[in-house]
Amino acid sequence: MSGYSPELIRMLEGKARIIRQDIIIMIGAAQSGHPGGSLSATDIVAALYFHVMRCDPKNPAWPDRDRFVLSKGHACPVLYAALAEAGFYPKEEIITFRNINTRLQGHPDMKKLPGIEFTTGSLGQGLSGANGMALAGKLDRKDYRVFCMIGDGESEEGQIWEAAMAASHYKLDNLTAITDFNGLQIDGPNCEVMTVAPLPEKWRAFGWNVIEIEGHDFTQILDALSPDRKVEGKPTMVIAHTIKGRGVSFMEGVCDWHGKAPDESQVRQALAELGR
Repeated sequence: MSGYSPELIRMLEGKARIIRQDIIIMIGAAQSGHPGGSLSATDIVAALYFHVMRCDPKNPAWPDRDRFVLSKGHACPVLYAALAEAGFYPKEEIITFRNINTRLQGHPDMKKLPGIEFTTGSLGQGLSGANGMALAGKLDRKDYRVFCMIGDGESEEGQIWEAAMAASHYKLDNLTAITDFNGLQIDGPNCEVMTVAPLPEKWRAFGWNVIEIEGHDFTQILDALSPDRKVEGKPTMVIAHTIKGRGVSFMEGVCDWHGKAPDESQVRQALAELGR
């Protein structure tokens, strides 16, 4: 693998930079939201929407599209920013984030915004929904792929492991889950709150094909998400080691930025660092 052109990598880096800028803009405008885990997930989401996934913004309900479920729904700014940049809805709408009656609620709502495949927010549930989509694809003999991002803190939820067991049982090799392993959750480091380590061994024990990557390296991301990494009869788990708050110096690796909005001066500083 890894034969990706410099032009592709530069394009994805540019998309990720725009997505990070829009995350800061929307959370700053709302004075509410979750920047840390949105920024840590950005590079993976950019790779999915701008290279890996088969989707059509002009026909978001296309039956043969690939699906993405953001199980850690509080990180929806990254999904909203990616969908806007991809053309699923007008970008000027991002500043309505978390307003009354906006389509961009504090957690994704599949009945409000085109491109949202599954309503999430109650942690642990997204992987079960992704299982259903993948199983439906098998039963309908469709070749679409299903992707699901979960959080490392979210992996403390028992339903994640019920879904892990079910995906292996039903041999959902059209399912790829990604753990955004940034090491922090709202109450602190997950190794202190409720350790999820050792993750690779746990997922392998549940019958999954496991790939570990550096989650801000586009070559590694693209390699891991390639259909060539599929193992017949096994779902795939990509454990992506990331940095919470990636791209904004004062947010990187700081637990307080899990669910806190930057003030006006911090928005200006963050956007300057992101090249706005």
